[in-house]
Amino acid sequence: MENKNQITKLLTSGMKSITPLVIGAAFLGICVPQAVAEEKIRWKVQSTFNTGWPALGDPIAYLSKTLDESTDGRIKLKVYEPGKIVPPLEITPSISTGDLPAAYNYLAYDQGRIPSAVLFSAVPFGMEPWEYAAWWFEGEGATLAQDIYHKQNVHPLLCSTIGPETAGWYRKPIKSLDDLKGLKIRFSGLGGMVLNKIGASATLMAGGEIFAALEKGTLDATEYSMPAIDEVLGFYKIAKYNLFPGWHQPSTSTHLLINLDLWNQLSSSDRALFEMGCTAATMRAITRGEALQGAQIKSFPEKGVTAAKLPDDVLQELKRVAAEVMAEESAKDADFKRVWESQQAFHAEYQIWKEWGYFPRDFK
Repeated sequence: MENKNQITKLLTSGMKSITPLVIGAAFLGICVPQAVAEEKIRWKVQSTFNTGWPALGDPIAYLSKTLDESTDGRIKLKVYEPGKIVPPLEITPSISTGDLPAAYNYLAYDQGRIPSAVLFSAVPFGMEPWEYAAWWFEGEGATLAQDIYHKQNVHPLLCSTIGPETAGWYRKPIKSLDDLKGLKIRFSGLGGMVLNKIGASATLMAGGEIFAALEKGTLDATEYSMPAIDEVLGFYKIAKYNLFPGWHQPSTSTHLLINLDLWNQLSSSDRALFEMGCTAATMRAITRGEALQGAQIKSFPEKGVTAAKLPDDVLQELKRVAAEVMAEESAKDADFKRVWESQQAFHAEYQIWKEWGYFPRDFK
């Protein structure tokens, strides 16, 4: 009742700009007048992805705008494009030391120093976006990520998850595993490890470098993201075969990382604002990502692009090799094993609901 009275008082007191996040804060039991009086927050935020990229990069721009408007400018995040402050691989160390207050980061880039980090970004034959979000918010996802990243003096918040990438852009069709052997291909994370294991030559490369590498022949093929984002990068101009499904990355998740000391200094109301803002950004990322892809694939013929599906026998072999990679990585790192087992357990129960509750994919 007290919260309702606070809301009524705010709405009738002539205060301006009582926006959804502020009202939401009141419903969570936060005293909004106190929040309005909080100290100003002015943070530099490094983005891993171009903020103009739909669903993948623009959630951090959405969060920045929402926090600014919801607090009448008290919280302002100045978002920097990729590499403007530090390179992607240096983002987490910079936040850990406090040199950078926050970043919108793809955690797979931390795989070299935190092996389990890749599991919070993308997993071959893993969770779809709504399942990953369910595991993060309702399962053990957030707790595990915080436990692992707090050791680095970093606090993680899920701030985006989107649907599958394509299986890559190729100069010729892929009809068997032999067609992948010896292929110089840009592939990241665990998917790249799977391809290397079957004889391809997978390498990690920043998005802005891929087109030139394809053009020069340094790369034979590449994956990067969803069709709407790949279109911006122009891969279709060189590689005319876009393969599906994105076996290596059924979802892509990106997180807001905040220096843990700074996070702990925030008031409970400000922490709630960041959490609500990132939750909203995650929902917007899912919906925007799902809305844009059909039109892109529909436009392929006019660009001379052929969309094709990987044969079932190729997918089954990739799945088998992926299981080997996951077992090998689990044996090397206790945190990797712990997160992977949590995801598998959640997936097993979720599959029961998915199989009973939803139409089969081939039902029309």
